[in-house]
Amino acid sequence: MKADCIKDAKLEETGFSYTMSLIQGKYKMFILYTLMEYGVVRYNELKNYLAGISFKTLTSSLKQLEADGLVMRKEYPQIPPKVEYSLTETGKSLMPILDELCEWGDNHRSKNQ
Repeated sequence: MKADCIKDAKLEETGFSYTMSLIQGKYKMFILYTLMEYGVVRYNELKNYLAGISFKTLTSSLKQLEADGLVMRKEYPQIPPKVEYSLTETGKSLMPILDELCEWGDNHRSKNQ
């Protein structure tokens, strides 16, 4: 790990801060991880995979992830409306980091229980 990443820098100007600004929030990483696992997912499927998330929170989080270029939204002109979400190439490039977080949690969860 490079110490010079934040050494003599304002924390808000670091790559760490930028990355956190994209994924912080209660459900954003869960949404990204779900899209990684299931590929292309419709809105209601995503809602079902993320038990406990409200429609408002899911919609807001998806809009933010789309605006940040991590998630792609594809809308089909039909009735009833069909909308699918998937990861962009940028979103996919974040997945090894989320996998590492998952692995770290698996390795350390039992130590703290």
